[in-house]
Amino acid sequence: MADRIPLIAGNWKMHLDHLQAIAVVQKLAWTLQDARHSYKADGAEVAVFPPFTDLRSVQTLIAGDRLELRFGAQDLSEHDAGAYTGEVSGAFLKALECRYVLVGHSERRQYHGESDAVCAAKVAAALRHGLVPVLCVGETAEDLEAHGAAAVPVAQLRAVLETLSAGSSGAAPELVVAYEPVWAIGSGQAATSEQAQAVCAALRIAIREMLGDEAADATRILYGGSVKSGNIAGFLREADIDGALVGGASLDPVEFAAIARFQKHVGV
Repeated sequence: MADRIPLIAGNWKMHLDHLQAIAVVQKLAWTLQDARHSYKADGAEVAVFPPFTDLRSVQTLIAGDRLELRFGAQDLSEHDAGAYTGEVSGAFLKALECRYVLVGHSERRQYHGESDAVCAAKVAAALRHGLVPVLCVGETAEDLEAHGAAAVPVAQLRAVLETLSAGSSGAAPELVVAYEPVWAIGSGQAATSEQAQAVCAALRIAIREMLGDEAADATRILYGGSVKSGNIAGFLREADIDGALVGGASLDPVEFAAIARFQKHVGV
């Protein structure tokens, strides 16, 4: 297995105003420190994805206190600038020192009708501005029954990979993939580690076929869907799962830290 630094990402969705965000990030950072104050992000990279209105406050806190946390945005526009009321450019996110941005979350696909083509355009926009897109893919309960677990997420991934091209160095652009079975999100019913591994392995095969061995070995694939400290161990022992995209549990800094601290010590 390639030496991929695990990523534990917390998607706050539409929760927490900027004052609440400061309190949560402070408590998260404190909780992640062990008794010797030797917490290091190289054990596992920990990132939070606040609402847009919180980003400046989170950036100021992390930079000012030199916290070993990353942060990203929950979405971005496929456009760089212009008359697009209510949208947020990747250039703005980069100016706020965002590292990551979510693309194609199931809620964006479901409630805002985002197609694979839109997701591909947003991935391209993120890369143009030096952001690392976290591409979310996954199947509904209906998809699962009709096509099986891997068919839809692999098709969603392939639709984006087809639009990517190697940079001037010949290397594939950096991308994180998050497998989130829609039927598991917020349900309290996570996929089994075996189910998640099977889909994540299929996603890695697709990356290998389309971008080559180096990209497949380097790309981190996360599992998301009712992740908690009580079930994270099983997912992180799987060969093709390199972390987690955590929803509701990331709003509780103690619980989220427990997920991240476990990841730090399993030595995946």
